[in-house]
Amino acid sequence: GVKGDLLIDFGAGPTIYQLLSACEAFNNIITSDFLEQNRAQLQKWLRKDPDALDWTKIVKFVCELEGNSCKKKEEKLRRTVTKVLKCDALKKKPFDPEDIPQADCLISCLCLEAPCKDVESFTNVLRNLKSLIKPGGHIVIQSVLKSSYYYVGHKKFFSLSITKEELEMAFKEAGYEIVKL
Repeated sequence: GVKGDLLIDFGAGPTIYQLLSACEAFNNIITSDFLEQNRAQLQKWLRKDPDALDWTKIVKFVCELEGNSCKKKEEKLRRTVTKVLKCDALKKKPFDPEDIPQADCLISCLCLEAPCKDVESFTNVLRNLKSLIKPGGHIVIQSVLKSSYYYVGHKKFFSLSITKEELEMAFKEAGYEIVKL
């Protein structure tokens, strides 16, 4: 599997589920989001704030799959997440003005379709993210294909409708080698 010193979670939203297994494979995690309220939720969970979102059921489920203790898993994740930063996928330097080291791996789950209005802008975002990854490092993207919107509650949000072929072409044009799609 993919492992190393530093993992960047790009556009995490207010969520930690994607980091629960990752904290076993990486020594340090930088998580990030564009929205202040999402970063605030992440900080609340890291501080054990009683107003934080409750991830207990998700943590328990992951721990059952992995055979780990829930309490130890939460403690390990809290130790491993070293920063919660603002990110902007559309910027050439997505963490500007923050200077961060290149990562062994960058993950982004259900994020990149929101700021990108077309496949060309998606390709440019992938180029921007490439600068955050060490040579020989990995990028893991979770994406939804052929979906032009999503709902949060009753509010409808734009999502770039992209096909598997367009996604593959975007990665190739941005200079990535596709290991698995």
